[in-house]
Amino acid sequence: MSTSDQHPRTPPAPERFLGKALGRPGFSAAVPPVLRVVAGAGDRIAFETDEAVYAELHETKDLAGLSAPINPVTGPVFVDGAHPGDALAVTIHEIRLLDRGWSVSLPGTGALAGPMGDEVFTRRVPIDAEGVHVTDRHVLPPRPMIGCIGVAPAAGTNSTVMPAHALGGNMDVTEARPGSTVFLPVAVEGALLSIGDIHAVMAEGESSFVAIEAEGVAVVSVDVVPGLRLRAPRIETPDEWVFVGLGDPVQESIRRGYEDLFAFLVDEHGFTKGDAYALLSAAGHSRLGGPTGSADPDPLHPFTAVGAVTLHSIAKSLLRPAGRPMI
Repeated sequence: MSTSDQHPRTPPAPERFLGKALGRPGFSAAVPPVLRVVAGAGDRIAFETDEAVYAELHETKDLAGLSAPINPVTGPVFVDGAHPGDALAVTIHEIRLLDRGWSVSLPGTGALAGPMGDEVFTRRVPIDAEGVHVTDRHVLPPRPMIGCIGVAPAAGTNSTVMPAHALGGNMDVTEARPGSTVFLPVAVEGALLSIGDIHAVMAEGESSFVAIEAEGVAVVSVDVVPGLRLRAPRIETPDEWVFVGLGDPVQESIRRGYEDLFAFLVDEHGFTKGDAYALLSAAGHSRLGGPTGSADPDPLHPFTAVGAVTLHSIAKSLLRPAGRPMI
């Protein structure tokens, strides 16, 4: 099952395939790159992702005894031409799903932790030509997306579970789908891009913390926007720009996301402050992102989110020409 480019213009370049055996938890500059590509060269990089942890939970129902890692990411990829202070542009061309996904409840996680109780719940979800068989009565069209996408920090290791970070991570944003470009701040030479956690379908906000996870292959290409100093990721879809807010408490996340969207209009598209202010009050939308939080959780409660991921969007049709290229 596949979701492909919406507007293919030229035959795609050969894929550079990275198998799921290259996956591991965490984003770190200490991990040697498994592939080197040149920014803007058009290489199609195929990241295979892993679902072994959910298959293991399905068999054992034992969260404490897991041998497979949660949310491994495949990579990293060194991008020649990416330097600290730039933005890495990751265009998602295709996501190919296998024949199954998983619905899982991890005790103590997600908005429904209370009613789901202390037992591990797992459900194998078939995926076929009809769609994603979420229940016996509900077969939904696949809407594949990348849950965890990010680059390496200058020091230390960023989590691939929680929280989400300014450099990306486990954001669980539905807009990270085929046809979109994800922009990430670059903190180290080569950026060191890694990708994991494919979802077959996910509702906004991801009440379960897991959604319908699925093993698959995400095919992307990479480019660089020199000197675009982002403080959080942004996503370009065919119809809108989406800005990720990260902060604690949630109101701080909302404020930061709106500030980045406001600066985008004023600094990059020539809006006056008054026009940007009025337009955002009328047509700048805000909603919840994924449930992973934006600050490190208490070590005693590693799946309890702190802070919030929020999303703030503006339709492309509202961006009037201002003599500047759209970034």
